[in-house]
Amino acid sequence: MILEKDTGGLPAGQEVISIPDAAERMGVVVTKVMDLLNKGQILSVRVKGVRYIPERFFNDDGELNKFVPGVIALLADGGYTSEEILGYLYESDDSLPGRPVDALHGHLAREVMRRAQAMAI
Repeated sequence: MILEKDTGGLPAGQEVISIPDAAERMGVVVTKVMDLLNKGQILSVRVKGVRYIPERFFNDDGELNKFVPGVIALLADGGYTSEEILGYLYESDDSLPGRPVDALHGHLAREVMRRAQAMAI
């Protein structure tokens, strides 16, 4: 599903997937995805009362990107809200270049982690 409007820090036009779809993609039960959400290892947004997870949190093979929980934890420990974390991940940064959420899928992932750590101080 594509977000039609900005929701919970996630800009309009972003692809999101339902929790059951995320579980299927990851090859786990829904309760495992709920556990990741409850522990703050991944984030979701609500659309008409239903929770959705940003599709960019996953790799092409369906697995959760290994850097996503770390970036979320660093920023959350620094006092950032879920909305602020999603805003940071999806805001274009010319110095990367691109968005941090996209950089997590390439050779700049460690740079995004370093920046998140610096922001959380």
